[in-house]
Amino acid sequence: MSDDRCELLCIDFDHAEALRAALPDLEAITRRAERLRALADPTRLRIAHVLQAGTELCVCDLAWIAGSSQGLVSHHLRQLRSAGLVTSRRDGKLVMYRLTPIGQHTLAATEPDPV
Repeated sequence: MSDDRCELLCIDFDHAEALRAALPDLEAITRRAERLRALADPTRLRIAHVLQAGTELCVCDLAWIAGSSQGLVSHHLRQLRSAGLVTSRRDGKLVMYRLTPIGQHTLAATEPDPV
């Protein structure tokens, strides 16, 4: 016998069906999983936290603050941008990065519980 399974099938159908009907569709769940997967890497999560605190930063600043090379930070920024968490804009010779509203929301959902 497993402690994580019911020994008896006892579905509260009305409650269970209401919850099932309220679930987001598979496409929305898939998009959210991709965004969360993008933040699953410690370096990308660190970069996202830096962007949250710094609002808008260039790769040079991000690399220095995160303690990583510019090439590595650029690589991770591309992944965050492809997940829709980060956006960029050119400012002369600089490329400035910031979290998108979805990125801010997703990052907030990853905040650890206070100890």
